[in-house]
Amino acid sequence: MRQNRRMAKKSKHDDGSQPSEPLSTLLRLPTGPVQMGSLDPAATTGFPGDKDDAPAITESLAPELGDLQERLFAAGRVAEGTSPKILVVLQGLDTSGKGGVIRHAIGMVDPQGVKIKAFKAPTEEERAHPYLWRIERELPVPGMIGIFDRSHYEDVLVVRVNNLVDESVWSKRYDEINAWEEGLVDQGTVLIKCFLNLSSAEQKDRLLARLDDPTKHWKYNPGDVDERAKWPAYMAAYQAVLERCNTKRAPWYVIPADRKWYRNWAVAQLLVEHLRALYLSWPTAEFDVEKEKARVAAS
Repeated sequence: MRQNRRMAKKSKHDDGSQPSEPLSTLLRLPTGPVQMGSLDPAATTGFPGDKDDAPAITESLAPELGDLQERLFAAGRVAEGTSPKILVVLQGLDTSGKGGVIRHAIGMVDPQGVKIKAFKAPTEEERAHPYLWRIERELPVPGMIGIFDRSHYEDVLVVRVNNLVDESVWSKRYDEINAWEEGLVDQGTVLIKCFLNLSSAEQKDRLLARLDDPTKHWKYNPGDVDERAKWPAYMAAYQAVLERCNTKRAPWYVIPADRKWYRNWAVAQLLVEHLRALYLSWPTAEFDVEKEKARVAAS
């Protein structure tokens, strides 16, 4: 383990492309009451540069991120029963950039080691089961990175705002989710919950930009404006989620999302930091390497 720790330290960049403190510390939401208005959606917390530096700094994460992800994947193939897995939850309002994060941040790793699931309105079959049933079916297996575009939190967000079930039903789900997430962590899942914090003004600009560009019309849904009208209700629902489901073992990271370049870097940086913390080494061969070299040479 000591050797693995030294190896992980050496893998860090020392060229000024890293934040002065771990981003997982800087963006981790403190427990307790939350004031949504105090969470700055345009902040660039921890970024070691400015917008012009963003492409190079973000790209500089790719070699280490790829190496760490391959180590995770290899561990899952060799020691499936004991290997960790990672689940990145991307939760945010329309246009907050869940798809952008997947393309630009998660896109830096080998796709064979990633499982992406975008959760839409539940199907008739899914509604016939408890709300966590469809979520559990999409969890990553050992060695994999799972990405949730929206998640189980829709069942205390959209459901609450649109009165899809009684308050007596959804109000119990906060504690249920906390217990469920604790169970995931106990079973070896590294949970990275990202709230993509978007301002109302920026959402308006992004919706208008989609309407101005014919190549983006497919992204626009007239229902988005109806949901936008419920902004205060969504802020209240998110506040409750951030307050009640922000536990020591499954904390929330608040990602300022008004600046796309910062948002993408932040999620990639968080993923790197969580992978580093696993101190992953390459699996040891379970065969005689020299003997196999001889056999291959003679074949």
